[in-house]
Amino acid sequence: MLQGLFDHIRRFVPLSGEEEQVLVQYIEIRDVKKKAFLLKEGQVCQGNYFILSGCCRAYFETERDGEQIYHFAIENWWITDYMSLESRKPSACNIQAVEHTSYAVLYRDVQDELFAAVPQLEKYFRIILEKALAAAQLRIKYIFTQTAEQRYHHFSGLFPDFVQRVPQYMLASYLGVSPEFISKIRAKKKV
Repeated sequence: MLQGLFDHIRRFVPLSGEEEQVLVQYIEIRDVKKKAFLLKEGQVCQGNYFILSGCCRAYFETERDGEQIYHFAIENWWITDYMSLESRKPSACNIQAVEHTSYAVLYRDVQDELFAAVPQLEKYFRIILEKALAAAQLRIKYIFTQTAEQRYHHFSGLFPDFVQRVPQYMLASYLGVSPEFISKIRAKKKV
């Protein structure tokens, strides 16, 4: 079940079979049903979540728009609330399963112990965090430099299968548009 995680780690750092066994001792596998929460607003985030199967979303509530999705995670993607995880303060966001989801969790309270036992995992998580930050910066750039239609086409071009997996209203929230806007873009494409 953890083969996807091991393969993902090996894309960035070497990992021996013995080190895999050490990692297994620190990872917990969980299953949640569709709409179940990995993290609720007001709770302290306890770990990093690696999606083995399924799909999750991270969002916060706004008075103006209701739910504002800022991150999705599908198979072989990580999701967490870094602000809550590192500050150990209550989260301002929610992480919820969009589909039935299986995930591996690395709890924050054992993370340093794992990094001491398998030092290259610290490098791995640094690389993952750098990639997440770069992706967030690029997303901010697109929000300010692309039209809503360009953002939709860019995202759907990068992740065509993903666009089919999530409900239209969630995709709209992530892109900062209305579901009706996405319907119009899709209708235009069919003509």
